[in-house]
Amino acid sequence: MSPDRSPPVALETVRDSELWTALPDAEAIVARAVWAAFAEGELEARPDAELAVTLADDARVRELNTDWRGKETPTNVLSFPAYEPDETADAPMLGDVILAYETVAREADAEGKAIGDHLAHLVVHGVLHLFGYDHVDDTEAEEMETLETAALARIGVADPYADADAATSLES
Repeated sequence: MSPDRSPPVALETVRDSELWTALPDAEAIVARAVWAAFAEGELEARPDAELAVTLADDARVRELNTDWRGKETPTNVLSFPAYEPDETADAPMLGDVILAYETVAREADAEGKAIGDHLAHLVVHGVLHLFGYDHVDDTEAEEMETLETAALARIGVADPYADADAATSLES
């Protein structure tokens, strides 16, 4: 996050898995990525509203993915909006973004990316989902990818879609 910028939301980052200690600056990466998502998505700053980002493991994310999406596998990031996107303007809680360490690390390694850069990408992706952005069809996917790329550029992270063959399938 830029030092002259206030946080756009009351952010709570929870390390739910000790695996994330391998990335000691994870909380700072999350904060910068949240700021970038708000800035690029032109989302209204809501310092009175809460956003929770949980740094979990594959087991926890698999459990949530099974319970909420009927998919018995972990995924890199899950987003759970507290309200419908058109109701977030006055919502006291925006939602939760939950990331699976092993999946994030495995994808970063396979794509030759720094895990911190991949984490930033997935946080931006997850936050945009909370505000109704999606990638169900090609038009929506292109809009979301454009926002993600621009948000990441704000914090010095390379375009994650530059090499289409290496792009991760984001399933949240």
